[in-house]
Amino acid sequence: MSMEKKKVLILGANGFIGSSLVWKILKQTNYDVVGFDISDGKLSNVLGRDRFTFCKTDVLKNKSDVEQAVKDCDIVLPLIAVATPALYVKDPVKVYNLDFESNVEVIKMCLKYGKRVVFPSTSEVYGMCPDEAFDEYESPLVLGPIPKERWIYSCIKQMLDRLIWAYGKHEGLSFTLFRPFNFIGPRLDDIKAKAEGSSRVITQFAHNILNGKPIKLVNGGLQKRCFTFIDDGVDCLVRIILNKDGCADGKIFNIGNPDEEHSVKELAEVLIREFQNYPEYAQLAKDAVIETVSGDDYYGQGYQDAQRRVPSIEQAKSILGWAPTTDFKTSIKLILDYHLLGKDYEAGL
Repeated sequence: MSMEKKKVLILGANGFIGSSLVWKILKQTNYDVVGFDISDGKLSNVLGRDRFTFCKTDVLKNKSDVEQAVKDCDIVLPLIAVATPALYVKDPVKVYNLDFESNVEVIKMCLKYGKRVVFPSTSEVYGMCPDEAFDEYESPLVLGPIPKERWIYSCIKQMLDRLIWAYGKHEGLSFTLFRPFNFIGPRLDDIKAKAEGSSRVITQFAHNILNGKPIKLVNGGLQKRCFTFIDDGVDCLVRIILNKDGCADGKIFNIGNPDEEHSVKELAEVLIREFQNYPEYAQLAKDAVIETVSGDDYYGQGYQDAQRRVPSIEQAKSILGWAPTTDFKTSIKLILDYHLLGKDYEAGL
């Protein structure tokens, strides 16, 4: 694939999306990648490789290093954020400081040095939108009341979207916004994490099965999500980064799999069933217990949720030529193979 060589800066390179994105960029393009993060545990398959430079640092404390890196790169992805619902309720000020204030600084750096920013919005910006499928340009963004602190993350991301859009329209910032819809994959969270609510739902459920703890379905687990395998999502992101003929400039893209909508209860049932395909863990799965808890008891009184979250992906299809290809059951198998058998499908770069 011949293309003009560029340098991509990924802040939060050791995160779930960041670590997979580094791998994909190195594999599919000739671009150089610079990654910043406070740890490197998810980057073992790319550390030391040509075209990848890793800076183990806290970007919140080393702003001059970040600014120099922005200056030296062509494309910037600020992927550092708190993205765990439990923290939105327990420590909303921390969420604000990290997700809003630090990102505003990076966006201003991109504007100052004329760099393109590819910014992670979120499916959460749509909130409790009543639309059957969420459209990037038409759907209303509906959030709950102020005491429901869960919405601080959504509100922060919406404000950043609006700021980036305004900088783009009025001050010439080069940008693309993307909205991930429930990305899942092996490196989502640590399956060994002990604190209930500290992980995203699929990792939490798997942890509970492994440790003989009941799977807790918040409000019965009736809320539905469109689960998107990380490889599909990152494939779309690479197309955004490559930006053939400027096709992604000034655009917003939902990245999700509307054909794989499942309830959280269904997710729990599928996990229990799939665990039984691994002889060493089959009995744990057979013994698994499902309990229903209220959102207030599980997360605290600041919790509120959306019942459905379905993306329209027509923009990504028509502009980027992208569509997801990995079904839900395959996604679950790849996740369990990684955690239970140590099989890493990404190892062969």
